[in-house]
Amino acid sequence: MTDFEPIAQHFADDGEIPNNPRLPVLIYAQAVALHGDPAVVIEHLFQENGWPPEWRNGIYDHHHYHSTAHEALGIAQGRVTVRLGGEKGRDFELQAGDVLVLPAGTGHKRLAASDDLLVIGAYPPGSDYDMLRGKPGEQREARARIAQVPVPDSDPVFGKDGPLPRLWGT
Repeated sequence: MTDFEPIAQHFADDGEIPNNPRLPVLIYAQAVALHGDPAVVIEHLFQENGWPPEWRNGIYDHHHYHSTAHEALGIAQGRVTVRLGGEKGRDFELQAGDVLVLPAGTGHKRLAASDDLLVIGAYPPGSDYDMLRGKPGEQREARARIAQVPVPDSDPVFGKDGPLPRLWGT
């Protein structure tokens, strides 16, 4: 069991980006002690806690969201400013060692980043993520898919006893 409490932030549907009506974004500031190869450290942490890592890259510079999967983003190197929740959302500064957990439907966009930014992306087992950008006509079907995405059994940083299952109501 951990006593670490992430920042929990809800975002309302903004008409283009649906966000998630029931689950908050979770922001884990300095949750990962990085050493050696920081990307491998985060990949191992996610894997061990039931969120298989799927990619290494950055964060797109346009609003997008996933209607079929929750997503964990671990900052392995550098710094990034992200806007969450769509154009009317909120900006957050993230740095190496931070983890962001986005419930299905949450808009996210990179506003600025250091040249060395490296992000590890992971999804709960069985997830098949899509890529939507808030285009006209996609919201109704996207909202239906978002409502069907199950809450994961574990927290990508702290496992089954971490804050995600409690904060997301499993």
